[in-house]
Amino acid sequence: MTTIPPYVPGHNLLEGKNVLVTAAAGTGIGFAAAKKAIEEGARLFISDIHEGRLQKAVETIEAETGQRPGSKLCNVTQEEEVQGLIEAAVAEMGHVDVLINNAGLGGSAPLVDMSDDQWNMVLDVTLNGTFRMTRAMLRHMYGRGSGAIINNASVLGWRAQKEQAHYAAAKAGVMALTRCSAVEAAEHGVRINAVAPSIAMHAFLSKVTTDELLAQLTEREAFGRAAEVWEVANVMMFLASDYSSYMTGEVLSVSSQHA
Repeated sequence: MTTIPPYVPGHNLLEGKNVLVTAAAGTGIGFAAAKKAIEEGARLFISDIHEGRLQKAVETIEAETGQRPGSKLCNVTQEEEVQGLIEAAVAEMGHVDVLINNAGLGGSAPLVDMSDDQWNMVLDVTLNGTFRMTRAMLRHMYGRGSGAIINNASVLGWRAQKEQAHYAAAKAGVMALTRCSAVEAAEHGVRINAVAPSIAMHAFLSKVTTDELLAQLTEREAFGRAAEVWEVANVMMFLASDYSSYMTGEVLSVSSQHA
């Protein structure tokens, strides 16, 4: 197992940009991306479906960065809440330069035992929620003639894993949505890309995943360890920045998995 590298400080990659991150509460990639955005010089607005966790995220980010982000509750399965989030972010920041679509829902179930409700909920949050947020944000970004959207996909959009048919199908859909929406958005000056992490360790994942499965997934990694959530967020910052100005419709694997 390789050692975890030192945390990378900000380099003002997003200086002067306004960033909106969905599902930014908790300990996962969304929170790491939100904190990173401020460290890279951005002004920040965050959302989550859990009120208590969202408030805690706001307070933690303020304590660690000195900037208090704007925030609003949002269930991405509800169109009116998506519209309300965009309106609130624009009202507070003036406009949005970068959207990070992080909201997603997982779970494990053999396909033969999977209920319609299990399938539909994972697809509605993970794929349809990304679609709703992208659709609403593009209407705003098209009017400005610029912007960047970063979606959170997964290597399971490419690779197979037992009991993950709903999640893998949703993430493969996010990849396809990324490519197709990017082609449409390019003529309006908007870029859309995605990251596809393999395994990024955080407290919530360890609660909902067995130690045995976590060990199996980690063994597949060339570094012999899971990614830190901020390592995934670093790639998101690159895609949000002007350094990736010629990239759109791309899905970057944030993984050290063997082929």
